Amino acid sequence: MRRRDFLVGGLAAAQWAPLRAFAQGTLQGIAQAPFPTRPIHIIVPSSAGGVHDVIARIWAERVKTALGAVVVENRGGGGASIALNYVAQSQPDGYVLLLGSTSTLVLREGSSNRAYDAIKGIAPATIVATTSTSIAVTPKLPVRTVRELIDYARAHPGELTYGSAGVGAITHVTVEQFKQRAGGLDMLHVPYKGVAPALNDLMSGEISVVFPNITAQVIGLNRSGKLRLLAVNAPARLEAIADIPTAIEAGLPDFVSQTFFGIFAPAATPKPVLQRINAATQQEWADEQFHRKLMDAGFEPMLGYGPGQAEQYLAQEFARWNPVVQSLGTQNQ
Repeated sequence: MRRRDFLVGGLAAAQWAPLRAFAQGTLQGIAQAPFPTRPIHIIVPSSAGGVHDVIARIWAERVKTALGAVVVENRGGGGASIALNYVAQSQPDGYVLLLGSTSTLVLREGSSNRAYDAIKGIAPATIVATTSTSIAVTPKLPVRTVRELIDYARAHPGELTYGSAGVGAITHVTVEQFKQRAGGLDMLHVPYKGVAPALNDLMSGEISVVFPNITAQVIGLNRSGKLRLLAVNAPARLEAIADIPTAIEAGLPDFVSQTFFGIFAPAATPKPVLQRINAATQQEWADEQFHRKLMDAGFEPMLGYGPGQAEQYLAQEFARWNPVVQSLGTQNQ
């Protein structure tokens, strides 16, 4: 995923004041709307501790000043369909939201387990951040580079196992891409209800490989030696872990795999409610120190993606990822 014009790295200092003024003015303009009057619930389509959970809790903490209490609920399982269907079938009043992403919305489109179409069943309020996937192995595996991992997999066909957040998740599709790009590696897929339990099994050596999204947790586990990061699947090295090469540097040309995260509501949610959620988000996301904290944790904050822009962005992501999913023959669940 290429960097967007509104990523923090591309914002000059002079642009912060107008962004803050815009967000504050929008909040004031819709302050008379009777929303919210009770706690908002944001549904996370995976277990606690994964990247979706991290982003949801960061968002909930930041917007509580403007929106009041926000309760984070983890509803993992079913390849994210449990959480997705729950939100899609909830009252369209803004009190039940979804932390949606590339994995849960774009890569799972067309699933037979889905009771609705991703575009028609939910309404985007805002896109908040992106993050890159990575290549991580258990410390018990005798490899320290991507090339060594490929060579080991070739020498031990069928012995390596890799965990993912479920069939069709970006942590699954990216490994399948990797296997193809490396010449057709034979590795066994072990799907989980989220990345967090997969990482636990990676650290214990129950599985060999995981391609997790970069978070502060993953960075910390790498630094403590509980897992070993071989590469980040980003266009360039990340500031937070500048010592880790990109997969491109490691010998896989153009191998980039990034995830977007956004706040979504059931379809037919009133536009003023979506606008209020977006305005509260923009107001908090325009804080420079907060941006730096997100970037240090491996995320790229995104600004300026309200309901309209988020809808266009989502459509672009469908167009970008659909050929990849089709080429892999992935049956999303």
